[in-house]
Amino acid sequence: MRLLIIQTAPLGGILSALPVLDYLHQAVPEVEIDWVVDEEYREVLEGNPLLGTLHTVKTGDWRKLPRAISVVREIGQLKEALLGREYRFVFDLEGSFNSGLIGRLTGAQDRIGFEKSEVADKGNLFFSMRRVPLRRQDVNDTHKCLRLVSIPFAKDYRSMELSGGIVTGPADDLAAEALLATLSDGLVFLFDCGADWKTKLWSEQGWSELARQVVDSFSEVTILLSWVTEEERELATRLAKSVTAARVLDRQSLKGMAALLKKVDLVVGADNDTVKMAAALGTPTVSFYRATDGKRRGPCGEHHVVVQSPIHCARCLRAQCDKDSQCRGTIKTEALLAGIRSLFGS
Repeated sequence: MRLLIIQTAPLGGILSALPVLDYLHQAVPEVEIDWVVDEEYREVLEGNPLLGTLHTVKTGDWRKLPRAISVVREIGQLKEALLGREYRFVFDLEGSFNSGLIGRLTGAQDRIGFEKSEVADKGNLFFSMRRVPLRRQDVNDTHKCLRLVSIPFAKDYRSMELSGGIVTGPADDLAAEALLATLSDGLVFLFDCGADWKTKLWSEQGWSELARQVVDSFSEVTILLSWVTEEERELATRLAKSVTAARVLDRQSLKGMAALLKKVDLVVGADNDTVKMAAALGTPTVSFYRATDGKRRGPCGEHHVVVQSPIHCARCLRAQCDKDSQCRGTIKTEALLAGIRSLFGS
């Protein structure tokens, strides 16, 4: 049986969807799974032994230049490739207009997507043949994806042990091993202070206090500080100057970061892709949530601790807010440290 997964972007959505590969291979003997992904994120899926054909698209161009000859040609080539695969089921995990269109290009008669309340673009509803109503317990983004792909197979994902995974190359693995060989013999924690919204971030004082308390609590611990933007690099540099056990990482490629995340003992961060990637790779996490919902966005399982802001207007989904400073103050160092200790002891 040949199936297609459509989740082109964003990176966080792809990472949340990775366990569906494990589920489908356990639930359907001899299944063959293809995936449609944006060219920008193909590295996440390349080399995965659970995948067959990887179809890449440039959906950014579809939005910016919908009538360009290059876009029309790409859509035509994609349609030809998809039709030739003759999919039994097509699962649209993205819920956008483009993902719905891609599903339609397959010509498959059984295209399964989310119901109206869960899609990002209502135009997506014109393309799906079956729309899956979620159950009350399907709160987490990963659980929603698993519920959708489980519909044709009547095998409950909750009874299964599932994992995601990102395949890294020998060069990336060796680079990660070489870095860890330069550190002390204690635990290695990675702090990622960044996020795509201001309302997901924490205060510099909070990060500094947490780093110092971690050093006091764990013998010979090393704190690695990752960054993406220049502002995040500057923050990491200041933290490293104030905490002797902290070390600023060089800018990492996606595969390079994945190789490193496989080897560290813990990742601490906001609602960001580093936390999601760590969880997909099986690395424990402690993460906090302010404008977003930790139950939905955070990693789930006994090796992950989610701290939600208790302020009454948390989960507001606002990228900017007049109460941002007050909201940041509701994330307490003690709560994050307690989460770390619950995973490792002191």
